Amino acid sequence: MSVLPPMTFSAVVGALRAAGCVFAEDEAELILATARTPEEAAGMVARRATGFPLEQVLGWARFHGLRIAVEPGVFVPRRRTEFLAGQALAAAPDATVVVDLCCGSGALGAALAHALPGAEVHAADIDPAAVRCARRNLAPFGGRAHQGDLYDALPPGLRGRVGLLTANVPYVPTAEVALLPAEARDHEPLIALDGGADGLDVLRRVAAGASEWLAPGGSLLTETSERQAPAAVRALTDAGLTARLAVDEDLYAHVVIGVRPAPER
Repeated sequence: MSVLPPMTFSAVVGALRAAGCVFAEDEAELILATARTPEEAAGMVARRATGFPLEQVLGWARFHGLRIAVEPGVFVPRRRTEFLAGQALAAAPDATVVVDLCCGSGALGAALAHALPGAEVHAADIDPAAVRCARRNLAPFGGRAHQGDLYDALPPGLRGRVGLLTANVPYVPTAEVALLPAEARDHEPLIALDGGADGLDVLRRVAAGASEWLAPGGSLLTETSERQAPAAVRALTDAGLTARLAVDEDLYAHVVIGVRPAPER
């Protein structure tokens, strides 16, 4: 069995740059720091050069201060979604029951569990690969991941008890999926990207069921795009929630926040 010589930083940068990686130096540092052997480094460089997302090549992504495991074929957590995590913690800083729907790798659920020690945290996704990955990321915090379609995946005992509900739903309109970067289009599951004709199909379903699962005063937060934001706010309002929009211009992040009204005394 042949043993490859150590890959030099300049060689890795050159290979990545030739493949069109804009941040070749940064990626080379991460690959060389992550790889345990020259063979593993060479394999990682080859996969990255053929278009695999860097996070799937490394096997992890940095999210909200945590190192999140990311398996091949699982949706990669985006940096802009850190804004959703921050808004969730601001909306419900004392939440004791947390649910993360459309959880993907479980990045949001793990970030919330880390920031809310002692909270009961559940995550759910319809994709078995995502659930397997989420279980790894939630395990250190005692969180649980469930496979199934939105609320159908959750333990029935959570109804009416959820203080904080996040849902990073797919919101790319079907006709625009083909316009996504190849990294997403070719290496992430379509079900994590395609939000239906106007991109809001899953969001509407989440909004419609939220009041049944949220505790009085509980909050639902979901990510959307600038163009879709007005319709997303209406979807939450139509579902009986008090809704507003939060925006981070630097991250180009748009989060819709809905609160289940508490009963009047």
